[in-house]
Amino acid sequence: MLLPDPGWKGSIMSELKQTPLHGEHIRLGAKMVEFAGWSMPVQFEGLRPEHLAVRRAVGLFDVSHMGEIWVRGSGSLKTLQWITSNDVSKLRPGEAHYTLLTNPEGGVIDDLIVYCFREGEEYLLCVNASNIDKDYKWVVSNNVGAASIENESDRWAQIAVQGPLAPRLLNDLLDVPMDLPPFRFLERTFQGEPIVIATTGYTGERGCEVFVPKQTAVALWQELLQTGKSYEVAPIGLGARDTLRLEMAYCLYGHELTDQTNPYEAGLGWVVKPHKEFIGKESILRTKELGLKRRLVGFKMVDKGIPRHDYRLCSMEGLEIGWVTSGTHSPSLDEAIGIGYIDASLAKQGTSIGVNIRGRIAKATVVKTPFVHQKGE
Repeated sequence: MLLPDPGWKGSIMSELKQTPLHGEHIRLGAKMVEFAGWSMPVQFEGLRPEHLAVRRAVGLFDVSHMGEIWVRGSGSLKTLQWITSNDVSKLRPGEAHYTLLTNPEGGVIDDLIVYCFREGEEYLLCVNASNIDKDYKWVVSNNVGAASIENESDRWAQIAVQGPLAPRLLNDLLDVPMDLPPFRFLERTFQGEPIVIATTGYTGERGCEVFVPKQTAVALWQELLQTGKSYEVAPIGLGARDTLRLEMAYCLYGHELTDQTNPYEAGLGWVVKPHKEFIGKESILRTKELGLKRRLVGFKMVDKGIPRHDYRLCSMEGLEIGWVTSGTHSPSLDEAIGIGYIDASLAKQGTSIGVNIRGRIAKATVVKTPFVHQKGE
């Protein structure tokens, strides 16, 4: 995630979109930055303490900038099967899965989560904030099932509740079963308004993402903070959201995934289902069959230095072999880590590679990902 200087101020800030929780962030003293056209909190107390709070206890994230596109009607399944790489027909009401929108060339338009409300009849697509308009136009233009498609992003807010103590907090406040499996969701009400509570997230920890009507978002946020005091709940900014997902080696659109990325290169072959027809399938499979030229790998720095987005990667002989897609200093490990694309022949654990850090070649080692593992309660 490329974030501006947290101290950055400019006239454009007043023109950015604001989530329903914007005032709450200001009240809590958050440092605000521009992200995907939104004014968002990059940090509250600080990146490191926020990151560790999520790994140790529970954190609240405002992810209301994400998009919600509903696909309804008898042709819903036909449309979704055609535009996404995973098999939507396997979903039952209350289930969700991770998938990709792919283009005819086999690249990734976006990565998203599909939620099944009524089998074959009603689905919710949660898409990345920067791609809402692009995704909506793509779905509409490829609506082979003549489904009803609505972009309801302006109606919804989202609050992610993440961390080993998140299930207790959600059980206390919203009566969410503590043993609800990953990628499931429940429909509840809060202050008379319908909400959706899904066991999805972007941190590798237990917890949920709560879809709430925007007019009720502030009340839910405040209740989560109040009820969560006994669990040491903390508000978390975009900075820690990025370091948490990077420790899990989760892909970020615009970094690990682009319109030119083949899913197999990114290690996402598990959401490509060749037994069904979907846009770009032939191109995706052809690239795989011809042999992948590059692969996404994780690496740890051996020499001092932090890998940053777009730094060049090289062999120990000095030949350029790829580039860094994301990198940071891991608060959990107290080590510099990164992920990036390299020549497929070198994508083996234990391989030594170099990172060009402003002209200095720093040694790193390819390692298994994720870098950290969920500990649970």
